[in-house]
Amino acid sequence: MKKKLVLTLSGGMDSSVLLYMAQDRGYEEIHTVTFDYGQRHKRELACVDKQIKNFNEQFNAWMNIKVTNKVLDVKYIKDIAPTSSLTNTDIDNPNISKMAGDAQPVSYVPFRNLMFLSICSAYAESVGADTVWYGAAEVDSLAGYWDGSEEFVDTVNKVTDLNRENRIKIEAPLLVMSKEDIVKEGVRLGVKFKDTWTCYSDGKVEKNGKGYHLIADVTTPSSSMRVKGFVNAGYRDPITYIQQDKIEELYKENNCIKCS
Repeated sequence: MKKKLVLTLSGGMDSSVLLYMAQDRGYEEIHTVTFDYGQRHKRELACVDKQIKNFNEQFNAWMNIKVTNKVLDVKYIKDIAPTSSLTNTDIDNPNISKMAGDAQPVSYVPFRNLMFLSICSAYAESVGADTVWYGAAEVDSLAGYWDGSEEFVDTVNKVTDLNRENRIKIEAPLLVMSKEDIVKEGVRLGVKFKDTWTCYSDGKVEKNGKGYHLIADVTTPSSSMRVKGFVNAGYRDPITYIQQDKIEELYKENNCIKCS
């Protein structure tokens, strides 16, 4: 019997690393789910297809791993939860320098992960998978996201254990990993980080010799923690930032090398 998994894939660096970790841990059938909830950082959705393409090119030439993807329209979340900066463009994204002491960041989307995991659990039951992975990382719990904590995962599993025939296990493998650890694991597994998007904003459009491309803003907490993870791991983040000159100084000071 094939080892099956349902995995939330947002197009960000964390969930992309999870996809590659699933292969590394022996999953032969990986059903990814992408949620379009009206988030302002839609750029990450465009990265999903790239990650699946990269994954198939790397592994399916010599390994028979089935990967599927469903993009689900759950924009009702934007309608019922307009209190988050991710679902309401009238609310400014948090600035990393002003977050100290916040019990819960303004980018928190009410009960988002609980809704997503309920949907993924239903999907897992229908495809015969007994495990669901989602990309909560150690830094999420530290930043105040209660639905990205070990306590949350344990509690959700108490609910799924009530299922009398199909026990679905919810796991967050990155909860024990720092951003530095995640970057190192991604590099080891061959993740192309240039095809991921972490910034809470949808970036700034910039023209270069090859046309137009998006650049991220390191003042958003997600981007700041991403860059810090790359620097601590000794690598240069392959995406570009508005504050690139200052980031280049960090790379130089820490002898950071290139990665894909």
